Amino acid sequence: MQVDIKTTSVTQLRNTFSHVARRLGSDKAASRYQEATFDLQSTANFHYRPLWQPELALYDIRRTQIEMKDWYAFRDPRQYYYGSYTMARARQQEVVEKNIEFVERRGLLRDLSEMQRSALIFALVPLRHVEWGANLNNCYITAYGYGTAITQATMFHAMDRLGLAQHLSRIGLQLDGNSGDSLAKGHALWLEHAAWQDLRRLVERLMATKDWFELLVAQNLVLDGLLHPLIFQHYERRVSAEHGPALSLLTEFMTNWFNESARWVDATIKTAAAESPANEALLCGWIVDYREAANEALAPYASAAFGHDADTALAQIDAAFETRVAKLGLEPADKAV
Repeated sequence: MQVDIKTTSVTQLRNTFSHVARRLGSDKAASRYQEATFDLQSTANFHYRPLWQPELALYDIRRTQIEMKDWYAFRDPRQYYYGSYTMARARQQEVVEKNIEFVERRGLLRDLSEMQRSALIFALVPLRHVEWGANLNNCYITAYGYGTAITQATMFHAMDRLGLAQHLSRIGLQLDGNSGDSLAKGHALWLEHAAWQDLRRLVERLMATKDWFELLVAQNLVLDGLLHPLIFQHYERRVSAEHGPALSLLTEFMTNWFNESARWVDATIKTAAAESPANEALLCGWIVDYREAANEALAPYASAAFGHDADTALAQIDAAFETRVAKLGLEPADKAV
């Protein structure tokens, strides 16, 4: 008996999906990111108009004052689609788990004095609620935003904020020996302590912001751009200098995440500003308003967390934010940025 083994090659008829090929201008091979992003926004055949806003369609470009000729002009420099995003975060989570295990096994936070642990609980644990607010805000942007190029990124960002809230909770559990007392204290501080109330008020104001692109600027550019460096750079370095690198190990993900996500936020803002002078004027106005509001909200908190060094820390993060916005080519009129 003779068996002949032959190979057959199949020539594919197309290199990508037809709607992607139309956008690329040719039937050339597209990246996974392009295939998972381009022209996936629903534009027709909606079953009903929103009962709460019957003047608008379910997905409507009029839900923001920002105007774009092409809502797919936005690009995520990280090239995140579902597969690449989940794999990146899984790798980062492995590092987080190792760091948490290292700190817990050696009791690096648990063995601090009661005063030191109370100071860390005050400064860090209530931030869980800030991150929860950021999660809700990015879910809102995802729900009402237009174009998959933005909404898939904001959905990933929303899930990241939930993860940050959980990491902060785990830091609290490290401080209280897994009793959960720190989480209850953090909740009480968030609701009642005077130093937290201006920041809480700002978070609640953002939750009521209707224009989704304004919310993206206010939350992801301005508030995060001032709050995260204040806590996960200035405060973390101060604690590490006094008590060793334990907190640095636990907040490494926050630091890396902020640097990574800032690339996407900056690219989004820069693209919108370059579209038209009207967009640029809107963005500049929002940045001025929310920069002032965020600095005012952070002042009482910084004073309580940093003491006499608060003004210096706030001035440094504001100057860094000014430099960041200047690199985007934006110059808010009320304050040279």
